[in-house]
Amino acid sequence: MDMKTLGFFMTLAAPAAGAETAMLVYVGTYANGIYVLSLDEATGVLTSRGLAAETPDPSFLALDPGRRILFAVNETGRLDDAETGGVSAFSVQAGDGGLRFLGRQPSGGTYPCHITADASGRFVAVANYGSGSVAVFPVGKGGELGPARAHVQHRGHGSNPERQEGPHAHGVYFDRANRFLLVADLGLDQVLVYRFDAETGALQPNDPPFAPLEPGSGPRHLALAPDGRQVYCLNELRSTITVFAFDEKAGRLTALQTVGTLPPEAAGANSIAEIEVHPSGRFVYASNRGDDSVAVFAREAEGGRLTAVEFVPAGGRRPRGFALSPGGRLLLVGHQDADTVQVFRVDAETGRLTPVAPTVTVPRPVSFAFVSR
Repeated sequence: MDMKTLGFFMTLAAPAAGAETAMLVYVGTYANGIYVLSLDEATGVLTSRGLAAETPDPSFLALDPGRRILFAVNETGRLDDAETGGVSAFSVQAGDGGLRFLGRQPSGGTYPCHITADASGRFVAVANYGSGSVAVFPVGKGGELGPARAHVQHRGHGSNPERQEGPHAHGVYFDRANRFLLVADLGLDQVLVYRFDAETGALQPNDPPFAPLEPGSGPRHLALAPDGRQVYCLNELRSTITVFAFDEKAGRLTALQTVGTLPPEAAGANSIAEIEVHPSGRFVYASNRGDDSVAVFAREAEGGRLTAVEFVPAGGRRPRGFALSPGGRLLLVGHQDADTVQVFRVDAETGRLTPVAPTVTVPRPVSFAFVSR
């Protein structure tokens, strides 16, 4: 069996100060499994608790709304002797941070790279980057995954022959009302919108079915504003963010603004990786691979437009993924090529970032999921 739950940790460090109130942080990786850390929110200190579960290339993670089930993609082109990636589910053991394997389903395409749970916790959606498709899976009462209820294959290509030779679904997001599924497709230069049936898991193209981006933009990930009025689209190939107004009733996206994510003095190749809106709604963050920085933006209260605040060194090479802690006090950055995680404190008034505590070692970190103990 290529996957097993570990009842112990391979590298269990001594508890950090204040560990009795520490938060668990699960780390998705391009490595042999999902790792777990303890985070002391008061100090920003991370403590490695080692490998929580073995599973191949669990690059992106998502929790159900109750934070008791952890889902992971298995980002590969071949799994279990079939040309597909995988979607795995685990039960969270909050006491010691362990993960109990609940099962796996084929993802319905190759190289699944993003996963999200709907508001009810009854479904998860997955983006298959390699094959350019989207699938929706039911979640049983015990957290187990069933076969896909919906599968949509994207068609077409973009203007960049090296990166946009075909569709590449890269990010999937349910809206606040659980009525729509938004999909960023890097290969098509489109944010596609599907009507979502929260009873059956079915998907139907919205009218209009997508919002276009400038040719060669390469939309990668999205972030929805807490008030639901804007959607922020991270364009990997152009190192930009496009701000969309979002009509929650009609599912319609209208472009408002596009801003760059790089400082004026930046030189050399770059691609951006992750984007998040602060829980307060006042700030937006984006990570630059190549420039190895995190861009900080202030968000306009009414229109949602962005103004650059600062560009902060990420503290390591290739900051592929990052995540804000649930309260927005801290921001964790994973350095894929340095095998480290850096914690930054977030200034609640300005959004500016200050590094705190030493980095911890995690092999090829990509994404994060937080669970209170």
